[in-house]
Amino acid sequence: MARKALIQRQKKRQLLYEKYYLKRKSIKNKISTNTKLEQKLYWHLKLQKLPVNSSSVRLHNRCLVTGRPKGFFRFFGLSRHLIREFAHQGFFPGVVKSSW
Repeated sequence: MARKALIQRQKKRQLLYEKYYLKRKSIKNKISTNTKLEQKLYWHLKLQKLPVNSSSVRLHNRCLVTGRPKGFFRFFGLSRHLIREFAHQGFFPGVVKSSW
């Protein structure tokens, strides 16, 4: 189980990302469309003044049950430990233990 503070921090980052998404996208568009260096630097400075945690790069996928950040499967939204456990219990139809 991940620490509660880490999970809360991740939720805070998600909220900031959603809040500033459109603003960040419009500023990035203005940076790419402007040809003058002064204008690009101006918009880049505006982009830097946004909160750091509002960037999409700061987000990290976590297991829905345990909050584990590593070994995450997007299809299930769970970590590898829980996928194995749930597959053995038969919660995922069609998922079987492989053998060859």
